[in-house]
Amino acid sequence: MTDPTTRARTELRGFRAGDGPPLVAAWCRSAPADPVTANRFRSLVLLDANFDPAGLRVAVEDGRVVGAAYAVRRLTPMTGTDLEPEQGWLPFFFVDPDARGRGVGRELLTDALDWLLAHGRTRVDFAPYTPNYFLPGLDAGTYPEAAALLESLGFRTVDEAVAMDRSLSGYTLPPEVARRAAELSAQGYQFGTPTDDDLPALLALAAVHFVPDWARAIRECLLDGAPLDRIVVARDPSGRLVGWAMHGAYESAIERFGPFGVLDEMRGTGLGNVLLHLVLERMRALGAGSAWFLWTDHQSSAARLYRRAGFGTTRVFRVLRREAAR
Repeated sequence: MTDPTTRARTELRGFRAGDGPPLVAAWCRSAPADPVTANRFRSLVLLDANFDPAGLRVAVEDGRVVGAAYAVRRLTPMTGTDLEPEQGWLPFFFVDPDARGRGVGRELLTDALDWLLAHGRTRVDFAPYTPNYFLPGLDAGTYPEAAALLESLGFRTVDEAVAMDRSLSGYTLPPEVARRAAELSAQGYQFGTPTDDDLPALLALAAVHFVPDWARAIRECLLDGAPLDRIVVARDPSGRLVGWAMHGAYESAIERFGPFGVLDEMRGTGLGNVLLHLVLERMRALGAGSAWFLWTDHQSSAARLYRRAGFGTTRVFRVLRREAAR
């Protein structure tokens, strides 16, 4: 399947010291719609607890980095002791425009998949690697050639995620939301910034009722110095914490909304809509010009809530999976 002329000229190898700057530059040439900085590359790849230099496959031609494919598997568990021994991820790959059409992308991906398989990873997802994904999946509209290549290698769509945003220019708390917040408060519900002593319950709510990665995101952003007022929590009349919404949890981006969760039994009460708008109000007060997030299920109740709050879809991502026999 590989162009023989390419095989003679292209070296595929693991990441080495000195690869970072040319790799970041090649990434930006290859994917100008999704550029990366050296700081983000360091934070999300090189400092990732699961990073193995051998899994970051680098294509080099005449001493020049012309592409890369990143394969990763868990060396430290996301939660408990589960290393997900059959699961691997491909968070990104790219080929420099000058090197396309010669089979470099296919060689890189095949090499990365072989590396994962050699470590027992028979199920590979592109690209929702938590905690450090760049994008939740493939934007096939922006990258049709990558979509065709992944499909030809056996990847199939298993989920679809949408990114959404809304302008905060001129934003004010909608009167109907203010009325509902007042009604809920009159019933004994409470909305506000959590105290330090509330954090164990908040982390437990996120980890147990939603996903462990959300608890990690809350913990890490606070450890990095994020103020508590980026979070709004809701308590029911008994004082139990039943939901929260926040912003600025990822990479200190104050315009990035989420994570956001409300217990199932509270849905339909308007409590989630109140939390969402209370955080948007705080974001606007901080000077945020917009609110955005990368990932929600296209057909979910959360997506409908966001649309009612004025969010619109900005990108659609396919979560792709390939399963291979050992």
